[in-house]
Amino acid sequence: MTVHLTGNFEIKGNGMMIVPVAASTLEAQLGAAAALSGISLAQLSRDFQGKAGEKLMFYPASADGFSGQFILAGLGETADPQPLRQAVREAVQARPEIASVWVDLRLLLPENRPEQLTALVSAAVEGCLLGDYRVGRFKTADPGKAEAGERQFTLLVDASQLSTARIAARRGEVLAGAQRRVMDLVNAPSNQKTPEMLSDIARALGKSCGFSTTLLSREAMETLGLGGLLAVNQGSTLPPAFIIMEYRPKGKSAQNLPHIGLVGKGVTFDTGGISLKPSDNLQYLKSDMAGGAVVIATMEAAARLSLPLQLTGIVPATDNMPDGAALNPGDVIHTYSGQTVEVIDTDAEGRLILADGLAYLKKHFDPEIMIDLATLTGAAVISLGSEAAALFSNSDALAGSLAVAGEHSGERVWRLPLFDGYSKAIDSAIADVKNYGGKAAGAATAAKFLEKFIDNHPAWAHLDIAGMVLAESGGAPGRVATGYGVRLLTVYLEGLGGKKV
Repeated sequence: MTVHLTGNFEIKGNGMMIVPVAASTLEAQLGAAAALSGISLAQLSRDFQGKAGEKLMFYPASADGFSGQFILAGLGETADPQPLRQAVREAVQARPEIASVWVDLRLLLPENRPEQLTALVSAAVEGCLLGDYRVGRFKTADPGKAEAGERQFTLLVDASQLSTARIAARRGEVLAGAQRRVMDLVNAPSNQKTPEMLSDIARALGKSCGFSTTLLSREAMETLGLGGLLAVNQGSTLPPAFIIMEYRPKGKSAQNLPHIGLVGKGVTFDTGGISLKPSDNLQYLKSDMAGGAVVIATMEAAARLSLPLQLTGIVPATDNMPDGAALNPGDVIHTYSGQTVEVIDTDAEGRLILADGLAYLKKHFDPEIMIDLATLTGAAVISLGSEAAALFSNSDALAGSLAVAGEHSGERVWRLPLFDGYSKAIDSAIADVKNYGGKAAGAATAAKFLEKFIDNHPAWAHLDIAGMVLAESGGAPGRVATGYGVRLLTVYLEGLGGKKV
């Protein structure tokens, strides 16, 4: 699977030509398609208007040297990265057996606007590589797909734009690779991604990409007092993991660069513990480590792109099982911060391990920005569905920057309130705080719980991504991983521009 760029427009052989079309450039693009395909402009104009999501497929009768499939893919009024990414992805995904794919961007890319050109080329590359992703990694045979390594994607750009486009294509390859990493991890069954396996993946990525990885043993966790993580792990036969990753650019003074800290929930399978979940769709609870996967993959992307910043990522990982030794409702535990928690619901376990992760990050690294990601509550799904992740933050500036990054990346967030009144629901008579405050405002009370473990850090954001990590896909039956979160965080980190925040 390779991606090439070319300014040579002589296309020969069999394959698929994808022509993304914006309504604002419709006439010029349809004219070029007519000249290349041999189909009249009048006929194309009658059948295709360039609306978002619109597609027109045909086999040209007289295209010189080209005998494959043409797809006109509508983007809407203007050429924006997200509709372009999605249009290319859908077209590539629909025909996995086609080995040669061209994407014609010549009339779509702006002149003298390198930032927009970079965003569009990157999005097109992502669309190709994400469309080529297949969920059947554990199938013994996949006859509908071209042989591994056989598919070749070629982006057609104007010769004058090749230099900038190559840099953008590299960015797209890195982002697509990181998103595919998340998709592989989230789609994998829990017996293929134990906490130890997550640790091994993080360590291997650190060695190959250029960030350091520290893995705490159970003995070290007990000595440190990571009581939230250890409590959730009580019912498991598998040891927990506490993964600490640190990226620092080579040859640059770290003191002059912004320092961002990420914490991701790594529950590799969530039965609910003693507060057992119902069996309906329980198989999808293998995705409860998506926040941790996003943190690992964002570390990978930042290191591969050599972003000018310091990045620390922490992933507390365990499964949540209903063994005889498991945590009971009503138990009181001591967390790493020193605060005690009355456990009302053992299915509210993600916030217990995040509490340790956030407190550890603040105490040992104290970054300027702290962001956690977790598939934390069904309440976030009820509130926002699958259109946006729930964003909670104690900083207007940070919330605003993440919202902008969400729009630019196509991975939207929507800010919900952190009113002090929500804390009343998690007041405890016998401990410092309860881990569950009932169904009302469940996403907000979970966020208020986490806020108690950041030690008054002034710039913290919590992203509840429960509604975003799985979706129905045309490439597979059932719900599969989306890779949500990597683009959002990477665009946010790129937006810092290496400047202190």
